[in-house]
Amino acid sequence: MYTVILFVHVLIAIALIVLVLLQQGKGADAGAAFGSGASATVFGARGSANFLSKTTAMLATGFFVTSLVLAYFASATSQPVSVVQPVPAQQLPSGPADVPSLPAQPGK
Repeated sequence: MYTVILFVHVLIAIALIVLVLLQQGKGADAGAAFGSGASATVFGARGSANFLSKTTAMLATGFFVTSLVLAYFASATSQPVSVVQPVPAQQLPSGPADVPSLPAQPGK
């Protein structure tokens, strides 16, 4: 389930980036009024503003919801561990480790 939501989250993020890059800036309306090429786009000079802004809002909501769900899954599955917490005694070695001796090197 986590993988599916993560995959949907990444797809929404990519779509959101593309939609934001497709939208016109504030100064594009002035250029369209004087006959620049912006008025000959697929949606027209102002036709895409409503569609793109509503789609962006829906994708942003989906991104927010998937972010919250992923954060919930991440916090529910992991145990909080402190880095300053001492290691329990049963995990510590009981004595010195058996280290094999290294062969003597000639010439030293």
